[in-house]
Amino acid sequence: MKRVLVTGASGSIGLKTIKYLLSEGKYEITALDLRTKNNQKKLKRYRRRINIIYGDINDSVLMEALVKDQDYIIHLASVLPPLADIKKDLSKLVEYNGTENIIKALNFYNPDCFFIYTSSTTIYGDIKEASLEDKPHLTSLDYYSNTKLETENLIKKKLKNYTILRLPLVLCSPKSSFMYNVKLNQETEAITDNDAGYMLVNALNHEKELNKKTFNVGGGESLTAPYREILANVLDIYGLSFKYLLNVFFIDKNFYTQKLLDSAKLNAILDFQSDSLSSYYMRLKREVKKTRVLNRLLAKPLVKFLKRKPKPHLFTRIFKKNKGES
Repeated sequence: MKRVLVTGASGSIGLKTIKYLLSEGKYEITALDLRTKNNQKKLKRYRRRINIIYGDINDSVLMEALVKDQDYIIHLASVLPPLADIKKDLSKLVEYNGTENIIKALNFYNPDCFFIYTSSTTIYGDIKEASLEDKPHLTSLDYYSNTKLETENLIKKKLKNYTILRLPLVLCSPKSSFMYNVKLNQETEAITDNDAGYMLVNALNHEKELNKKTFNVGGGESLTAPYREILANVLDIYGLSFKYLLNVFFIDKNFYTQKLLDSAKLNAILDFQSDSLSSYYMRLKREVKKTRVLNRLLAKPLVKFLKRKPKPHLFTRIFKKNKGES
């Protein structure tokens, strides 16, 4: 059996990846994550079917032991915004230093291992549409995006077998995690954790097509909408919490989303775009418990605000009025 190491395994994408790896029935799976009560709870269901290791990717002794016999590494371990843009040193430690530690171990013990790195489309910055031809548009304060870009360059320089997959906004259960520091009116091509997990597993079967290449990953037209519309639907279904208010109104909107012009290229190889916003909302409705009735009621004013069509800028209205009179 081929051996696969999944880092950051208890995250929403990591759990879906493990699910699809198990369904293939042809992999020996090792899951790596930090030892926390939450992580242990999430991985507990798999303890008899996979190898679960709790540890830090910055532990060089641990990584040397883990990578020796792996055929593939799916590297998901990361610090996500807004925390990644608040704690610069933490983002650098986990994202860049941790990846560098894995690379050193790979080059010494297992250089033929295929390394899959999940980067982010936020590296394109604050633009409406993006493709691989676009250069990053970032500021020095965009710690998360800059660190992702630096890590990409490290991988390209140091490894001979890799692919870089730039993920957009990932839609998952709000109980797990969810990105909220996005501009409300930004057109957003997202992906669900279901499609992302399936995509990563299918990538193992297409090493030759993907090797030494970078791709934009997106869910396609069925997962594209203004962010305020996505957020309004999630709040309407799941209800309000303090972190929603914090992210919508107080956190800098620097998780950049775009409409991706070339996400179909990867889908043509891996055929993973099967989800839609409507199916995602249906899954959320099935998992929400009756105990969240109060939270949903509290969310109603914010949902109404988000679903309200934004008024055009004052100068835009004046221009259109004058144009109509001429």
